[in-house]
Formats: sequence, C-alpha cells, structure tokens
Amino acid sequence: MATDNNKHQNKKLTIPFRTRIAVAVLNTFTDNAQRPDGSINRRLLRLVDFRAPPNPKPVNSVSTSDFVVDPSRDLWFRLFTPHVSGDRVPVVVFFHGGGFAFLSPNAYAYDSVCRRFARKIPAYVVSVNYRLAPEHRYPAQYDDGFDVVKFLEENRGKVLPANADLSRCFFAGDSAGGNIAHNVAIRVCRERCFAAVKLVGMISIQPFFGGEERTAAERSLVGMPLVSPERTDWCWRAMLPEGANREHEAAKPSVVDISGLDYPDTMVVVAGFDPLKDWQRSYYEWIKLSGKRATLVEYPNMFHAFYIFPELPEAGQLIQQIKDFVEERVGSVSA
Repeated sequence: MATDNNKHQNKKLTIPFRTRIAVAVLNTFTDNAQRPDGSINRRLLRLVDFRAPPNPKPVNSVSTSDFVVDPSRDLWFRLFTPHVSGDRVPVVVFFHGGGFAFLSPNAYAYDSVCRRFARKIPAYVVSVNYRLAPEHRYPAQYDDGFDVVKFLEENRGKVLPANADLSRCFFAGDSAGGNIAHNVAIRVCRERCFAAVKLVGMISIQPFFGGEERTAAERSLVGMPLVSPERTDWCWRAMLPEGANREHEAAKPSVVDISGLDYPDTMVVVAGFDPLKDWQRSYYEWIKLSGKRATLVEYPNMFHAFYIFPELPEAGQLIQQIKDFVEERVGSVSA
C-alpha cells in the first residue's frame, strides 16, 4: 500500500528560510568534518553538536532519563516517558540517523523528535546511543542495537514502568538509523530468544541503503540538503568492513533472505527530493517480494530528514501517520 501526501511533486525544492539556514550549517560542518583519509574531526563537530540533558521533570507531559547498558563501549539509551494513562503503552526502540558517524540520542534535534514521538503516539521511546564509525565499523552498530533489546528483555522491571508493554514493541529509525533498525530486527527474528519483547512493527524513515551502481535519483537530484553521493560514499567507506563495497549486506538488504523470518509489518517513508529515494523504494518492494507486509508513505515535496525540522508542516503530518501505523498494528495484534 502506498500513501502520497501531496498530489504533485514540485519541480523545485521549496523550504523556509529558517530551514535553509539550518541545513546550510549542517552541510558545511559535515563536509569539513569528513576528512579524505576516512577519519572524522569530532572537535569541529562539537561546535554545532548542541545536546539536551536528561530531564526527570515532565516537559509537555514527557520526562527523560538515561540508562547505561555497557560503560566499556559507552552503550546507553535515553528513555522518553509519556505521562499518560493506560496499562499497555507501546515501546518504540529508536535509532538516530547521521550516516553511522554523527549525532546521538542527546543531540538536541533527536531529543526533540523522540519527545514528540513519546507524546503524540503515545509510547515509551528507547533511543539508543550506538557506537559511531569510523572509529567503530560494522557490525558494531548492529551489535549495540541488539544488546539494548536484550537488556530491555532481561531488565524490563528495573528500567521500564509497569505499563510499558514490550509485547507491543516497534523498531524505528531514520536514515542510518533505519538501516540499523532493519538489521537489528533481522537478528532479533533469527535469535528467537525473547519472551517479553514482541516486535510488531517497523518504522523506517528514509532508510540509508545503497549499492555500487548510481540510481536515477542519485544522478539527477544534485545539490539536495544533507545527502549527496560524495557524502554517502564517505559514510559507507567509514562504516563497512575494510575492503567491502556497497554490495555488502549492510548496504544492500536484498542480498539477505528474510522470507522465512517473522519480519514485522513495515512502514517505509520516502521523500521526493531525497537522492536515496530509489534505494528506499527498492527496500519497500523487496520486503513485499519477501512475502511481508509493507506500506509506502511518500512526501514528494520533501527532502532527506525533513521530519527533524518541526517548522515544516510535513513533519507533524508524518508523526500523525506514524501514530496511525502504531495504532493499527497494536489493534491488529490485540484482536
């Protein structure tokens, strides 16, 4: 099933001045932080990496707290708690974007996004601080995500409130986070070692996938916000194993067979001015060809990561569609 949020795609991307300034700053610092030798200038990034501390006091009905899973690898998560009534509140395990190399759950943009998820869905949101490339290559990010899910399984009574229902668990992520959510879901489905955690839905927001060939979108959508072939090539070189190319299963999900797995119903979000959109559509089609259910949600006049900019009306529309997807899945598994 496909959902188109605009009847026609504009010929040119139009975004507000405030958003253009924010995107320009992000582009500039990202490009200058990505060194040609494959390393990253984290000192430079700290100049624009504004962070939000955890806040146990509810703000707009949501409080936050941080939990350490493994201090030796700085593995932790931020829990966003919605102060709502109800005895079976879903749990969303969220993986932030950033090309596997940037950002964190306490980055201001992602703290704000997860607060909106927690309040609007509503749901308990577990935002994972996974290790970053290039210091930590594949499969570190997937290992960290899986270990957080195991931690929730084994320590749910210690870290989650009594009304957090892990049998209504969703994985979610944007860009590289969508890639991580997908690969962690495959591992969870394969392991079959979870009693409390039941994965009932996947929310894949403009996931970061690729391949060696250039798609039509990558060739034609030049100068778009945040994403370019040069930037994504750098990210793949930083994250993939030494010597691997973009045909690796981390980049190209179709090389893995999921037909025999209990892979969850998936919502795939695509934007018309995202150079990665052809890979995202291919992901959606591959899920269906694998015999699984998938919904394609399209924003023809938006760009990569548009939903982290709250000034855009489409950001609010997407969160409403995510809420609808969660409610539909919860209703289906409860029936």
